[in-house]
Amino acid sequence: MFKVHFSVVLATLFTLPVYSQETQSTLQTVLSNAPTIINLSANHPNTLATPAIKDLDASPESDLIRYGRLLIIDTYKQLPNNVNNKLNCSSCHLNEGRVAKAAPYVGMNVVYPKFRSRNAKINTIEDRINGCFQRSMNGQPLATDSVQMQAIVGYMNFLSLNIKSKDDLQGTTGFVTINKELIPNADNGKTLYAQHCASCHQLDGQGLYPNNTYMFPAVAGNQSFNDGAGMARTYTAAAFIKGNMPLGQEGMLTDQQAVDIAYYFSHLERPVFANKANDWPQGGAPKDVRR
Repeated sequence: MFKVHFSVVLATLFTLPVYSQETQSTLQTVLSNAPTIINLSANHPNTLATPAIKDLDASPESDLIRYGRLLIIDTYKQLPNNVNNKLNCSSCHLNEGRVAKAAPYVGMNVVYPKFRSRNAKINTIEDRINGCFQRSMNGQPLATDSVQMQAIVGYMNFLSLNIKSKDDLQGTTGFVTINKELIPNADNGKTLYAQHCASCHQLDGQGLYPNNTYMFPAVAGNQSFNDGAGMARTYTAAAFIKGNMPLGQEGMLTDQQAVDIAYYFSHLERPVFANKANDWPQGGAPKDVRR
């Protein structure tokens, strides 16, 4: 079987730190003991074609990529010092970050660095990842030069091996377009949530974790994202819902239904992001930003 000799192309994507033999051995141990994660979005119809993890070779570089994937799909257990809830990166970045219109990681190598108005700065991909750790994971940032950060970036770059420019993205990034002029109806959202969402995420939004194993993520409460996260914004959450939910019935909801559901669950009790008052320092904050 053909194996991707990732070390051959690695230099064109990012600078790999020099790891000690001890670090390499630790990575191998972590990977050999990695839990089996059920990928509920594996059959998502909008999954992008990417290089396959199974085709990686046995090099240390490939182990780093495998470790990055593990951190994406088992985040809160693998990184307990950085995650203060029970979410994984793949809770939103579906099918291991490979689903179009579910904020895929494919193409991040040509998207970043870029200017983001939320902090009015040029952000690197590491900045963007740490923003997710502080907001979506309600936690603490990774050290930029850490093995964990380099593994996550390496995994994203591996998925993006065939992406050479923004022209190759073909509109796959971000979420679907949603009508932001729609007025949310919280009462209707509560009803629709009970009909279409509660069987997985539970009526109280606390998610489903049978026997302390991850199944369906919390969308409310202390185990969910904080109010500074993108998913705490009505129209951002609605765009995700519209394109991706319910799993197996993607696209069945109207814009209005998605907006109503998003408003309802995003405004349920959740952690507060202490620094959100500093967002959009140059103005222009979207109307659904939490205050």
